[in-house]
Amino acid sequence: MVARVSLVVVVLVACGGVSVAGDGVIARPGDERLENLVGQAEHLRPEVLEMALAAYDSADADGHVVRPRLVIVDYELPSYEKRLWVIDMKAGRVLYEEWVAHGMGNPRGSGGDLERALGFSNTMGTRKSSLGLFLTAEKYHGKHGYSLKLDGLEPGINDAARERAIVIHAAHYVTGDRAEHRLVGRSWGCPAVRPKVSRELIDAVKGGALLWVDYPDKDWLEWSQFLEVE
Repeated sequence: MVARVSLVVVVLVACGGVSVAGDGVIARPGDERLENLVGQAEHLRPEVLEMALAAYDSADADGHVVRPRLVIVDYELPSYEKRLWVIDMKAGRVLYEEWVAHGMGNPRGSGGDLERALGFSNTMGTRKSSLGLFLTAEKYHGKHGYSLKLDGLEPGINDAARERAIVIHAAHYVTGDRAEHRLVGRSWGCPAVRPKVSRELIDAVKGGALLWVDYPDKDWLEWSQFLEVE
């Protein structure tokens, strides 16, 4: 398994064919995607991208990928920073870099605050976000308008996403102005995005792309089947 420890830089535990680069990032030999993609996005951290790419490759090898797009959410970053990216894996391009909400927790405030997500869950009624790898599913029109269903691929971590109605949707409390004033609101666990970009973003990833939701939770990182390296 791959684990991560937060120090002055984030250092990953190398295993298999993975090695620690001089900048503290684990990079697989010959993987040119890291530098290319990080250079296209202001806030996309190399260590988070490396994990997302490892998970994507693992899921692709297992036949999960229908559409070669990868969505990354970095919930270690505060909500006023752009912390969601959509990557066209075939073209090697970052298509979107956006703000995204995290879950509020239940009772109110137990899952975090306006700026940071502090707790995650796979349990109904918690109003917390879930970690791990998801597969994007079908679009639909619900109480938040045009939305996208998600299927969690990690048992016990996020596989209750559909039952919990954890979806990508537009939210009035996610805007650039709110981010400027550090007032991006919280969802009931959904990765909610700006209304202005929600429809085109959903259309860019619907129907079999992957979503990687990242946070330095040691138990999950050591357990995740998608971070196994042979």
